Amino acid sequence: MFWRMAGLSTASPVSFASSFDFLSDFRSVLMPFIDNLKYGFLAETKEKIAANLANFAYDPYNYSFMRQLNVLELFLDCITEPNEKLLVEFGMGGVCNSCVDPANAAVITQCGGIPLVVQCLSSPVRNTVNYALGALYYLCNKSNREEILKPEVIDVIERYAEAQTVNVSFSNLAKAFLDKHAC
Repeated sequence: MFWRMAGLSTASPVSFASSFDFLSDFRSVLMPFIDNLKYGFLAETKEKIAANLANFAYDPYNYSFMRQLNVLELFLDCITEPNEKLLVEFGMGGVCNSCVDPANAAVITQCGGIPLVVQCLSSPVRNTVNYALGALYYLCNKSNREEILKPEVIDVIERYAEAQTVNVSFSNLAKAFLDKHAC
């Protein structure tokens, strides 16, 4: 859901809208969650935070805050977590949700995110594969085509495109990627 404080204020009762004044300072609201994701020990807590941040990444209004707070880098860190399927899934979801924005895509690319996203194409978790296909669709551009359009990556994506009877979502995302980016 996309929102702006002005719209929230006019569409809500005064007492309700004023209770959201704390949202004007995203840093103070998000930093405890980000710190817990970075340094927390409980896997379930980290998963919940990563899932919420991935949802936060849907709204273009939040993109600049995510860059300021290095949330994109946290998503990439989540992808590298061994034996943490949900954390990888939510991290990849956050990358996918945020890389629609070219500035976010540039950060993800500059931080070495492309190999991590490509690696997620072989995940046993369907959502992770869907997010990886969607992310590659938005990440691929003139400056990184060679890194993404390697024969082994195209081969995997072509196999997903042909797998319509197995998974329509994989097939549709892979076909969209190939239509836009493949030679």
